[in-house]
Amino acid sequence: MKTENQKIYLVDTTLRDGEQTAGVVFANREKIQIARMLDEIGVDEIEAGTPVMGGDEKEAITAIAKLGLNARIMAWNRAVIKDIQESLRCGVDAVAISIATSDMHIKDKLHSTREEVLEKMVKAVEYAKKEGVYVSANAEDASRSDEEYLIQFIKAAKEAGADRIRYCDTVGIMTPLEIYDRIKRIRQAVDIDIEMHTHDDFGMATANAITGVSAGATHVGVTVNGLGERAGNAALEEVVMALKHLLGFDMKQDTKKFRELCEYVAKASGRDLPSWKAIVGTSIFTHESGIHADGAIKNPRTYEVFDPDDVGLTRRFVIGKHSGTASIKKKLGEYNIFIEDDLANVILESVRKTSVELKRPLTDMELLNLYYEYVNNDIEHAI
Repeated sequence: MKTENQKIYLVDTTLRDGEQTAGVVFANREKIQIARMLDEIGVDEIEAGTPVMGGDEKEAITAIAKLGLNARIMAWNRAVIKDIQESLRCGVDAVAISIATSDMHIKDKLHSTREEVLEKMVKAVEYAKKEGVYVSANAEDASRSDEEYLIQFIKAAKEAGADRIRYCDTVGIMTPLEIYDRIKRIRQAVDIDIEMHTHDDFGMATANAITGVSAGATHVGVTVNGLGERAGNAALEEVVMALKHLLGFDMKQDTKKFRELCEYVAKASGRDLPSWKAIVGTSIFTHESGIHADGAIKNPRTYEVFDPDDVGLTRRFVIGKHSGTASIKKKLGEYNIFIEDDLANVILESVRKTSVELKRPLTDMELLNLYYEYVNNDIEHAI
């Protein structure tokens, strides 16, 4: 669990793993803008891409490395000297050196052996350290790796000079309980920083990431909106707020800019930002249900863990089928119309009927029309 003054480092890989989402391509200007926004928010490290791809990819990474950002700029590499040389030419501060550690990947993908994997990783790490850059040794498919061999890999990486290892739950098959036990055992076996890199194939990326931190991981790999291959990665906005509000870490990121960042990345990636998206979706602070709205009006904390302004959103009360009189009175009060409970109940009946007919909530104007219809009818009957 959290120790006093413990810092958790955010490693954002939106520009690398995020762009590897099938069908997603960022323009260079978008990559540069995303890097600037991530730096403004306060991420510790930006994994900017894969230099050995060359072309626009290498140009964008080089440009980001020259921005003078506070965040450390990392490039992704295979355990191949040529890859690392291309990264160094881009002027990055750090390199991620990735190679598979599960027997399935070693045999079926790499057509290699455990011994050859260790040899390649050690040579690549030693080369990078001689060049004076920070090194993350990435264990791809760590979750399906033999644990004894994985620990051997980590020990060899540390001895070769690696600054941290990246534990990759590559296909998102771990549960939080399994992650906790696995990371705890690794921490006990090897004294080295651990980065959690979790995928969301079973909807557990964020849960596994913060559980890894609880077990002793020091770094968390994230992407904006949870963008990433297949079902995506742990979402930056979810991880930060969970670490802050659920685990009690003193996270320094400027969360008020989350919604702006998430909207920009959604547009650049061509992926809609759902209203129900955790943390930054507009529905998080939108209330319709009568009981919920009544509670939120009296004390927002009854149904909101943090203020909408904390993530760049605003609170909204929607008038529809499930509304109650408290919402009706509050919404009309925004237009300086103050009514008693009896009238609110009458209007609520019309609201619910209209909402069912329209199959949606009412706009403010539609609610006002219902109010004025009742008032005008009441006047006509009185004459």
